[in-house]
Amino acid sequence: MSVVSEFKQFALKGNVMDLAVGVIIGGAFGKIVDSMVNDIIMPIVGKLFGGFDFSNLFIALNGQSSELTLAEAKKLGAVLAYGNFITIVLNFIILAFIIFQMVKFMNSLKQAEPAPAAPATPEDIVLLREIRDSLKK
Repeated sequence: MSVVSEFKQFALKGNVMDLAVGVIIGGAFGKIVDSMVNDIIMPIVGKLFGGFDFSNLFIALNGQSSELTLAEAKKLGAVLAYGNFITIVLNFIILAFIIFQMVKFMNSLKQAEPAPAAPATPEDIVLLREIRDSLKK
């Protein structure tokens, strides 16, 4: 079998195509969820904390003023940008919760498949059971 035909057989398998579609849809969906977290949920979280912007929190490591923005402080030297870390952790928690709710919803849409009916007992087994029961009597 040639390499081209082996590759064609591999590439056209259902699992590979399903994976490719999943990656493409996942990338597009990731942008939607990222926008929802950054543009809708995080401003609400910031408002709940008094309009506080976590992303500009930092500890100056080179004596920068704490009144500078993070970008300005980074230009002047090293900073420990823990606010950005807090923002990313909050984004992750919110994203994980949203994905959990979506999976939960999708699972509720799936109809439980009824258990398959037990196959009918073969006639010869039924006859043997009748004979056994007759012999017991």
